[in-house]
Amino acid sequence: MQAEERQFLIEQHLQKVEFASLEELSERVDVSVSTVRRDLTLLEAKGALRRTHGGARLVSPKSDEFAFTARDTHQLDEKEVIGEAVAALIHPNQGVIIDAGTTAYHAAKYLGEKASHVITNSLPVANHFGSDNSVEVLVTGGVIYPRLGVLVGPLAVESLSGMHADVAVMSAGGITLDGITNSHALLIDIQQAMLKSAQQIIFCLDHTKFNRRSVSPLCGLDAIDIIVTDAQAPAELIAELKKTGTEVVIAG
Repeated sequence: MQAEERQFLIEQHLQKVEFASLEELSERVDVSVSTVRRDLTLLEAKGALRRTHGGARLVSPKSDEFAFTARDTHQLDEKEVIGEAVAALIHPNQGVIIDAGTTAYHAAKYLGEKASHVITNSLPVANHFGSDNSVEVLVTGGVIYPRLGVLVGPLAVESLSGMHADVAVMSAGGITLDGITNSHALLIDIQQAMLKSAQQIIFCLDHTKFNRRSVSPLCGLDAIDIIVTDAQAPAELIAELKKTGTEVVIAG
């Protein structure tokens, strides 16, 4: 593959996902990480993207598809009832990991003073608890993507390796009987670190995520303790999920 073609594919991929790791791009265009670095340097010189620690991000996204504020307007009523139901599952004085998904953010809004401490890579979640003296907030390191309201990258993953929580509240791009998927390799890296750092895993997924596959696999159903969803979620898939031993809570 010629350099021009690789660079076109890299830029095209970033137009879809907005940011990506070196490893993700290397697999995408089937070349070494060092070759991808050179391609990114050339694309950055053209103003097409900006290099970051461990990857690259698009300078001028064509849409707000991945922006936190835009995503948070989708299925807003469902996210509210799911968030309240998730918060009801948290016991007083538990440590809680909350990821950067918009539905997980709504769970944070209903936690109140229940959590002893909150660990998050979500800027909106950190900001929500910023003036709450009753909750200790631990924010991961990493690269900030302001539009997405998220911290990602190797530093974010590394910071979670020494942390522990009773519960992780997580969101994702899709769920099928094959497991959970999400849209970005960088998001998946930090979510997998969250899975290792918590005793109990709760996924909050509105009905649009069911029978849907996102870009990359995150985990199998065996990694999940509870799924919280809304009343519009497909009954057939819910029944199959329960057969696997996964607890499903219908909010509202």
